[in-house]
Amino acid sequence: MLPQHPYLLIKPSNNGYGVFANKNFSAGEVICEFHGQLYSREALPQPYDSVEDHYVQIGENLYMGPSGEVDDFFNHSCDPNAGLKITATKAVLIAIKDISPGQEITWDYSTTMDEDDWEMNCNCGSKNCRGKIRDFKYLQPEIQQKYLTLDIVPEYIVRKYFPHLRNLGPNSNVH
Repeated sequence: MLPQHPYLLIKPSNNGYGVFANKNFSAGEVICEFHGQLYSREALPQPYDSVEDHYVQIGENLYMGPSGEVDDFFNHSCDPNAGLKITATKAVLIAIKDISPGQEITWDYSTTMDEDDWEMNCNCGSKNCRGKIRDFKYLQPEIQQKYLTLDIVPEYIVRKYFPHLRNLGPNSNVH
């Protein structure tokens, strides 16, 4: 049985199951907090199954495992309407665009990835589809800048690739 949530629906999508809005979400609004056990990179399952294993990188060597809840069902898009904000061991999905009831809620998995250990083919269907889901550092500079401006790039990536922005703090808007 699929998990239930008052404002989110899990139902079939182009990529298996996805999460769909059951209410209006305004840009900047919190959609859902991710939950799950924390793991070091060394403790991740081997071999890793990108379809069945729902682990999200939330730190340089820290991953959040599957929760069995709605947060395990959000799909990737190269043109997302949501983004993951990470602070320490907390991950919260926020709307980066207005989202209407019935729309699938997606986020760009590349925004949190910095491991050079995993990638997968993308079939998000967006006109902006990059064809591969890969680490943040491989995104085009204009896409990186867009995500920095939206404040959905975790501090461990900002610290590594944008050291001149370090003094702004992990949740500062970058313009």
